Amino acid sequence: MSAWNVQQQDAFERAFDKLPQYEQAVMVAAIEKVLGVLGHEVCATEWGKNLGEGLYEFRVRKSLRAIHDEFKENGVDLPALPPGSDRGVLLRAFFTVHGDRIVLLLHIYDKKRDPSEKRQQREIKRARKLLKAWLEEEKRKAALERKGRA
Repeated sequence: MSAWNVQQQDAFERAFDKLPQYEQAVMVAAIEKVLGVLGHEVCATEWGKNLGEGLYEFRVRKSLRAIHDEFKENGVDLPALPPGSDRGVLLRAFFTVHGDRIVLLLHIYDKKRDPSEKRQQREIKRARKLLKAWLEEEKRKAALERKGRA
């Protein structure tokens, strides 16, 4: 199976940059080795959930040690484990898929910092808003392209 092309929106990049360094490394490995391979079919595993209307959630919810060991067994190099690496990780990345096997990462947050349902719904709402804005921009680009060909 060919890999998916994973792209990031600015909102994802800004939020990602605020994550602690090791969580970033774990998320990059998870994106490359799980999401980049499965695309939206990640929702058939513990790693994903279909939120409907073209929005998906990518879940990383293992301890750093568990993730490190799992990926290391599969030949993925990660940074050395820091002290306290048994602490839980609870990251959520929201994405959509389009075109020829493209995953577009819209937003990410650290659910462990505030695991409340209210926060989760707020983040999903934000991801839906980002998806809507992206879809509108894609429609605008397509209309301009059609006009240019006419």
